[in-house]
Amino acid sequence: MAQVQILNIEKQFEATRVLRGVSVDIDEGEFTVLVGPSGCGKTTLLRMIAGLEDITSGEIRIGGKVVNDVLPKDRDIAMVFQNYALYPHMKVRDNMGFSLKLSKVPKGEVQQRVAQAAEILHLGQLLDRYPRQLSGGQRQRVAMGRCIVRKPQVFLFDEPLSNLDAMLRVSMRAEIRELHQRLKTTTIYVTHDQVEAMTMADNIVVMREGLIEQNGPPLHLYDEPANLFVAGFIGSPAMNFLRGTAHPQAAGVLLRLEGGESLTLPRRTGLAEGQTVVLGVRPEHLSIGREGLAAEVSVVESTGLDSLLHCRTTAGAVNVLLRERTSLQPGQHAMLQVDVLRAHLFDAGTGKRIGSDVA
Repeated sequence: MAQVQILNIEKQFEATRVLRGVSVDIDEGEFTVLVGPSGCGKTTLLRMIAGLEDITSGEIRIGGKVVNDVLPKDRDIAMVFQNYALYPHMKVRDNMGFSLKLSKVPKGEVQQRVAQAAEILHLGQLLDRYPRQLSGGQRQRVAMGRCIVRKPQVFLFDEPLSNLDAMLRVSMRAEIRELHQRLKTTTIYVTHDQVEAMTMADNIVVMREGLIEQNGPPLHLYDEPANLFVAGFIGSPAMNFLRGTAHPQAAGVLLRLEGGESLTLPRRTGLAEGQTVVLGVRPEHLSIGREGLAAEVSVVESTGLDSLLHCRTTAGAVNVLLRERTSLQPGQHAMLQVDVLRAHLFDAGTGKRIGSDVA
């Protein structure tokens, strides 16, 4: 395993700047997820680490060595693609061992490494099958096995689960995470799915329009999003946003929402009287109470385990996640109680989160 350092990377396709001065350090053995909407530059960055895209400017270092001009085959990395990229005419064992064969690794060692990888990935009974005889999840495990046998310093994953059904994605997430815990290989994983990012990563890098918006452990990004974009992107269901004006007082902040409702929040640093702000509240930090925001229920989605209420308030649309079943029906009214200790305020102009005085 090796540290990966990305230093002020720029990527430009003709007049379009895809990456704009991206810098991030990925420690040895760390599982880092690059996440963001389509077009944010995360896959381009991964391909530059792999050597599949040229670097306009900046440096990429693997294990302390600058690899800008190093061929992909000489970077000691292994990449798992979205589409598996298996050879259809080769059996599983041959697919897994093919790169070793090309590298002139002795036949006995190839067989040993393939057998070890097959044991790790539970592929022992499938070694004599062809890719067409495998399920999507089995094919993805074969693609992972092909990487494992090479014993690289870094694993790169490019949205490997996007072609799988929902249930299989959940099980494969656990398998990839378990694999990392066993091998401890530095891993960089690209996805647009923030649930994958939250459940798999040691560290998340949130990207937008070629820039890094925030970088840190999953729960840090969840609890302390740097700005409106990160707050809205991390967390499922997404955070609710309501605009209003802030009025600092001795006991806290009186927040007057658009539509006339008001709330009192703990004190915030750096707030000006009458400042236009955005209140951010996660659906799970709202509950049904005797006081709070008056709301009308428009839709109820129940999974059996919990209930998601889509509501209308005078300040705007709000979603409420209840960890229980509810008797509320569309058209009924309720009072939404805000967990003010977990609520966030953002500057409406800059989008930046306004710090709380509460520890």
